[in-house]
Amino acid sequence: MQYWWQTTTIYQIYPRSFADSNGDGIGDILGMISKLDEIQELGFETIWVSPFYKSPGRDHGYDVSDYLDVDPMMGTLEDAKLLINEVHKRKMKILFDMVLNHTSEEHPWFKESRSSVDNPKRDWYLWAKEKNNWISMVGKPGWNFDPLTKEYYYTNFLFFQPDLNFNHPEVKKSMFDAMRFWLGLGVDGFRLDIFNSIFKDESKRDNPFVFRYFPTPDNNDEVFFQKKIYTLNHPKNFELAKEVKKLTEEFGQDRCLLGEVSGNDSVLKKFLGEPSKDATDGLNLVFQFELIHYVWSASFFKDLLVKNETVYPKPYLPTYVFGNHDQPRSIERINGDLEKAKILALFQLTARGVPVVYYGEEIGLRGGDFSPRESTDPLAKDLDWAPKWLLKLLDVFVTRDDARTPMQWDSTSTSGFTSPQTKPWLPFTGEKEFRNVEYQKKNPNSIWNTYKTLISLRKREPVLHTGGLKVLETGNYGLLGYIRFIPNAPELGIFINFSNQPIDVSKFTQNGKQVYSTNQLIVNESGNYLSQNSGMIWKYEEK
Repeated sequence: MQYWWQTTTIYQIYPRSFADSNGDGIGDILGMISKLDEIQELGFETIWVSPFYKSPGRDHGYDVSDYLDVDPMMGTLEDAKLLINEVHKRKMKILFDMVLNHTSEEHPWFKESRSSVDNPKRDWYLWAKEKNNWISMVGKPGWNFDPLTKEYYYTNFLFFQPDLNFNHPEVKKSMFDAMRFWLGLGVDGFRLDIFNSIFKDESKRDNPFVFRYFPTPDNNDEVFFQKKIYTLNHPKNFELAKEVKKLTEEFGQDRCLLGEVSGNDSVLKKFLGEPSKDATDGLNLVFQFELIHYVWSASFFKDLLVKNETVYPKPYLPTYVFGNHDQPRSIERINGDLEKAKILALFQLTARGVPVVYYGEEIGLRGGDFSPRESTDPLAKDLDWAPKWLLKLLDVFVTRDDARTPMQWDSTSTSGFTSPQTKPWLPFTGEKEFRNVEYQKKNPNSIWNTYKTLISLRKREPVLHTGGLKVLETGNYGLLGYIRFIPNAPELGIFINFSNQPIDVSKFTQNGKQVYSTNQLIVNESGNYLSQNSGMIWKYEEK
């Protein structure tokens, strides 16, 4: 059996920055609905929407004060229902973001919890008379003193986002009921925010000391001089993955759970659970963040493919994601180069796995350049003393606003994002004359049309969304090559030249034909040459 999420393509919307329907400069639900045809035209099959639940907005929606209602700035509950229906009307799927780890300090539960040590909801959150050494995920002491009750509450993210106590059965029931509420309204699943953070050690033991401060892509639990064995990737989180999976199955077998987790591959596979013939018994998918730190080289992408094919064989599925609302825009790693960005899209949409594309990547949207002082991101406030030149010198990403600038739909003064008279909540990133949807639709060689063509090809060729993958030894350090294959169908070869020189690919083009290229294949008497910094798909004749 094959499930829709195993073959899908996912498009992430950050609601504040996608489309503004009422002219207040902030994106909203009706704005998203107005652009669904654009997403459908590109060919994406699933939409993941960052939170628009009721919230004080201090962390732009990830601080939830009511899981069962919509923030007035984003619209109404009826608008949310309409969004679900309009997505389904277009034969697409929709995932809502679910924040299980924490609430806003403005949530009625926490207001009750902090009102007195004897309140029935006191144990719905993590409280302690004395704090231990736990450091939050943002590098600060996690315990926050409450002057009213003279105790400390724990936050594994920002200080105004108190962590829920999932060891309390009523907490788990309430959060599960929130998920059931939205599943009952028709959502096709959830992206699960910092899912590996939910359970902590009940005894509140100190985390051990380690000689490591900065995280790495495969090691996020040894950071800030702590090995976070008691605050991240707790064994109960792996059990929770299976419980949430069973919850979604109450609404059918075709719901999807996409987990934001961190750790090495052995940790990630624990969240996916045990394999069966068609799937696993844990989360359906988890983010893999290696591509966020990609290096422009054939060897980097080759090593990633080899690792994923070894570690995540069927029914496991890798995910391929270059960016999101918390990370720098991926195109900045290649200085905004649109031709190189086409290669990233070619890789992402032809490797075996599920691609997750962040809004704006399809037009090569550049990242912002905000100083901490200019930023609305609460994470940046502690560095508002630092000059921008120093942060650039240290290569420090301090404000998520850089990745959240408004979508550019056209080349008008407000880029079709909001009304002409309105100042958007964040400035646009420039080059609007060609980094916009309207312009790129008309240009057959644009990156927008690259995404559209590749997604269409992926849908037409089952080998791309279902088949296996074999990495080739190309014999050239600058050339990446891999074969997608499936029984009783022609094989497809994907070849990408990461070098600054043309590469002879004649030995890989002995039969068949080219079905896609980011640049023209150079054909002459001496052979077939793949242009510098370009890629192609070759369809072989059936054997």
